[in-house]
Amino acid sequence: MNFWRAVLALAALYNLVIGGGSMAAAEPGSQMQITGLLVACFGIVYAICAYDIARFRPVLWAGVIGKAGVIAMLAPQVASGALPAATGWILTGDALFTLSFLLILLWGKGEGRA
Repeated sequence: MNFWRAVLALAALYNLVIGGGSMAAAEPGSQMQITGLLVACFGIVYAICAYDIARFRPVLWAGVIGKAGVIAMLAPQVASGALPAATGWILTGDALFTLSFLLILLWGKGEGRA
């Protein structure tokens, strides 16, 4: 497994864990549970991208926009104390994956299937 495949596999696991945890902790049908489901679905997208980076690379733009958007929306709330400090750690992970996705999109050679 090459480095970028490993990064995408880690992003998939990260999103599945964060999304699944949010779904499990939330009230059924709540906004938090729905958000958790969507985060977990992005984990599936990243796993598909890891399988065949060259073919699915453009899909990572959705990850860049989504993660950057979440950071922009939630970072001020974390900084003000309106959200738990643990959310800041999640946003740090999102920032690292956003940077990684940009590197894959702009400079990655794109490997074929595993």
